[in-house]
Amino acid sequence: MNEDPSPVQELLFSSTTKVVITSAETDGKAIRIEARCTASDARCPACGDWSAQIHGSYLRFPADLACAGRPCVLALRVRRFICASGDCPRRTFVEQVPGLTRRHGRATERLRSTMSKVGLALAGRAGARLAAHLGIVTSHNTLLRRVMDLPDPPATRPRAVGVDDFALRRGHVYGTVVIDAETHRVLDLLPERDAATLAPWLARHPQIEVICRDRSGAYADAAHTAAPQALQVADRFHLWQNLANAVEKTVAAHRPCLRDLPAPAPEPEPEWETADAPAPEDDEPSGKFAERARVHHALVHDLLAQGLGLREIARHLSWGRHTVQRYARAARWQDMVKGRKRQQPSKLDPFKPYLTQRWDETEGRVTILDLHREITARGFRGHYSTVQLWVRKTLPAANGTPPAAPAPSIRQVTGWLTRHPATLTEEEKIRRKTVLDQCPELETTAQLVGSFAEMLTTLDGGRLTDWITDAMTAGLPGVSTFAVGLVADFDAVTAGLTTDWNSGPVEGAVNRIKMLKRQMFGRAGFQLLRKRVLLA
Repeated sequence: MNEDPSPVQELLFSSTTKVVITSAETDGKAIRIEARCTASDARCPACGDWSAQIHGSYLRFPADLACAGRPCVLALRVRRFICASGDCPRRTFVEQVPGLTRRHGRATERLRSTMSKVGLALAGRAGARLAAHLGIVTSHNTLLRRVMDLPDPPATRPRAVGVDDFALRRGHVYGTVVIDAETHRVLDLLPERDAATLAPWLARHPQIEVICRDRSGAYADAAHTAAPQALQVADRFHLWQNLANAVEKTVAAHRPCLRDLPAPAPEPEPEWETADAPAPEDDEPSGKFAERARVHHALVHDLLAQGLGLREIARHLSWGRHTVQRYARAARWQDMVKGRKRQQPSKLDPFKPYLTQRWDETEGRVTILDLHREITARGFRGHYSTVQLWVRKTLPAANGTPPAAPAPSIRQVTGWLTRHPATLTEEEKIRRKTVLDQCPELETTAQLVGSFAEMLTTLDGGRLTDWITDAMTAGLPGVSTFAVGLVADFDAVTAGLTTDWNSGPVEGAVNRIKMLKRQMFGRAGFQLLRKRVLLA
């Protein structure tokens, strides 16, 4: 049907005054808009001269956004002008409407903009599915091309930057991400992670004053070469990660100390825990979790009684604020145990009497493999490890004594030495003390780890020289080597342990890159990934 073009003109072409609608019709499924250009002349795209001599006209049908949920067919009449310049290589040219059309364009500029935004947000296939709901007929390849057509964001002059690597193909190809350490905005993605790639980028930004980086020698060399005026800051997370790896090597070198450990003797409970503690009832919860809940509940309420707030307690204990809040709200420690899952029935339950009988008949000399074969023949469908774990945990050894506890692994001991003491369970604290009493070298390692952790959390880098001296004097494999590496990067490490600069925002950018790569699985080449990271 025919409509008054004035309101439609304001609705569809409010951004330009060089187009007028001649008619608007609808057949129930689509809306057809006929329009024409009204400019008296046009500029030649080749020579730049203006011309008002018309050669002819024709209709263009650029795809446009849907209107009111229905497809919109735009029939735009454009004119072909004759170039008045005799030196121009073009004799005729077609007028373009700024903000609406472009040469050889089959879609309006607003449709291209919408497709670019969908492609930036959702990439190809997911974006194509959303575009179909919006009435946009397109493919995932077209959306990705629209993303690639976008210009890079305008260049900035950052004062502090963060640098880290990310994987294009894990274990094979790596790139470098550079962010603004103050605004956390990604500045650029580089295709390699070596000094030859980063140094030219730094040289183009001589105003940089701070460079946050990991312990990579390539990034350090690039900063020394191209930005000698900048303060290099070794990230604290990577420092702690390097120390943890060094401690693991130290523990591995003292593996014999972990064998034949004496049985750990539980320490007597402190007076404040036992003096007024009521006698346990028969129905009270028991087990490791119940014991931990009882101790933590008493600790939180004791700190509350001293006048500390929830946030102060959380910082003091290095816990989450909501964890402290749950303990604070619980009137009794037993309330923290309510709702714990009971032990689930096992596939082994019907066969446990038979296993116990066979174990008693052979006085513990039957192998677990033979027991597994026997109950499998009787219908057991579980794994060998299920039988092994139950037998070693429940049944006595051949000499009538329970089996000795297995020696702690290197990873376990490393965790006991590098984790915050408040996060260790009571059993872990006892086993940690047993290991340290057995091995003086690991006791020295624990003291060095604690001293370094205190420097790292309090930003007390002035003690670094003394710590390096103590670590090198100790002669510990791993930790002493780590201390030698700190000497080679002393200024950056000191800045990392003294200033507030860190690479946390860079790690967040790397995680975001991983998310974008998963969205474009199979198509996330470097150029396309760079566009989405910089513009999304």
